[in-house]
Amino acid sequence: MIEDRDYMRQPEYRDPIRWPSWPRWSWTLALLTAYAVVFIAEILVSPTPRLLVPGNEFCNNFFALSKEGIEHGYVWQLVTYQFMHAGFWHLALNSWAIYVFGRALESFLGGKKFLALVFSSGIVGGVFQILTAIVWPELFGGTVVGASACAFGLVAAFAMLYPERELMILIFFVIPVRMRAKTLLILSGVLAVAGIVFSESVFGGNVANAAHLGGMAMGWFFVRKILQGDWSRLTGTLRPPAQSKPRRPALEPLGKKSGGNFVEEQVDPILEKISAHGIQSLTPREREILEAARQKMTRS
Repeated sequence: MIEDRDYMRQPEYRDPIRWPSWPRWSWTLALLTAYAVVFIAEILVSPTPRLLVPGNEFCNNFFALSKEGIEHGYVWQLVTYQFMHAGFWHLALNSWAIYVFGRALESFLGGKKFLALVFSSGIVGGVFQILTAIVWPELFGGTVVGASACAFGLVAAFAMLYPERELMILIFFVIPVRMRAKTLLILSGVLAVAGIVFSESVFGGNVANAAHLGGMAMGWFFVRKILQGDWSRLTGTLRPPAQSKPRRPALEPLGKKSGGNFVEEQVDPILEKISAHGIQSLTPREREILEAARQKMTRS
């Protein structure tokens, strides 16, 4: 059966909050290590270091993200700001979110696509923040640091792939709250938009809500448009690619082919593509062919 093959199964996801385990080395842990190393370096080079609160003018001017920096051509700030943090709890919250969602996504996407998702979310989040600063410089014109745009990009991607997954979120590492992944994404989006609209009056002006929103937008775009290849529409049901249901009219011609030719001409090349590049590389049409083959084998 096609569904019995290893690469047709959804990767097993172990919630690190509920099922802690000794971590294997991965790109997720490499990122977390890089964040910690940069944070320690920021503390050490601060002229008047406070406990776990970095403050170096040179680093802030050249590596933290700011409208003035981008205007001076410091485009590298769109990447470097992702590795800097304003304090220990800022680092801890971002690192925890990236650890929780990053390991599951890295397992599903593979290292290269996972890193592409992380950095593209951070860059797009930075662009959103800069555009907001251009429109409202008096409210959003300060420097921005942190990997929160990356973290929210992972949240969005996870919710697209596992919308019904129930998560236990530890608010402030203490208060347990259960919610589905898609609910977490919706709530995060609402809070980000509210933070932009109401600004300092309600949510505080030291939160990069535009960067959070941009990271979520990129996470959605990455899964919906790049992984699933769905360029025909801007909206759609949140569901994992491997569980996509075929469109009935498109499957009628597939079922009329003889069994041998159908498998040799259409199914075998798709299985070879999965072995070489992973199931996420399939187009919607190829997924329909696999589903048709699955149905034919079930009936025979």
